[in-house]
Amino acid sequence: DELYRFLRPGVKENDAVALVNKFLYENGSEEVEAVNAISGERCSPHPHVFSNRFIRPGDTAYFDIIHSYMGYRTCYYRTLNVGSATMAQRDAYKQAREFMDLAMAEVRPGASSADIVKHFPAAKDFGFETEEQAFGLQYCHGIGLGLWERPLMSRYHSFDHPIELQEGMVFAMETYWPTPDGSAAARIEEELVVTKDGCQLLTRFPADQLYVAGTRYYTGVDLQPAAAAPAPALAEVTV
Repeated sequence: DELYRFLRPGVKENDAVALVNKFLYENGSEEVEAVNAISGERCSPHPHVFSNRFIRPGDTAYFDIIHSYMGYRTCYYRTLNVGSATMAQRDAYKQAREFMDLAMAEVRPGASSADIVKHFPAAKDFGFETEEQAFGLQYCHGIGLGLWERPLMSRYHSFDHPIELQEGMVFAMETYWPTPDGSAAARIEEELVVTKDGCQLLTRFPADQLYVAGTRYYTGVDLQPAAAAPAPALAEVTV
C-alpha cells in the first residue's frame, strides 16, 4: 500500500526499491533479498533487475518483493499502472489473471502439478522458442525458510515429472503476459497454502484487476465550480 500511494509519473524504479527496502527494514524484516522494479518497455521481455528509469504517465510497472520476516520468506509480484491504463494493458492483465485463476482452481490435496500447469500458456504463445527459455514466467515454487523450495511446477518439467499436492504445502504461483506490441506486460504472483478442500490466499494486496496509481490529472471541466442552487421561490402575499 505504501508503494501504491508513492507511485506517480517522475519517480524512478530505484526510488521505489529504496522506499520498499526502508519500509521493510523499519517494520521488522530480517533480510531484504531483492526488490524487483520493472516499468514501461522494460516489462517485455522480463528482466530481473531494477534501473534508474523514470516512470512515465501511462506506464505499466511491476514489483517483486522478496524478503524474510520472522524467518519466513515472501515472494509476490504486483502490477500497477501509473496515471492511466490502455485497453491493451488491461487486456494483458486480464489474461495473466485468467491463467492464475484457472490454475488456482485446480489446487487441492491429491491434485497433480500437471493439472495446474496445463492452464499456463505454452512458451511459443508468448514469444519464446522453448519451455526452458520461458522457465520462471509461468511457474510455481515453494516458499518457507528458503526461496524456491519444493514444490516446483512449470510446463518445462511438470508434465514429465508430476508431483502430488498435499495439505499444508505453501507455494507461490506466478503468471505473465505481454501486450501484443511488447510495450508492456502484466506479472502476477500469489502466495497460497493448500487446505483440505482447496487453497487459501496468503497475499493481501488486491490483484483481481489492474489498479492505477498516481492519478493526479484533471481537465478544465473537472475544476468548474458547482452550479449555484436556484433561489428559493418567494411566497405569495395576499393584500
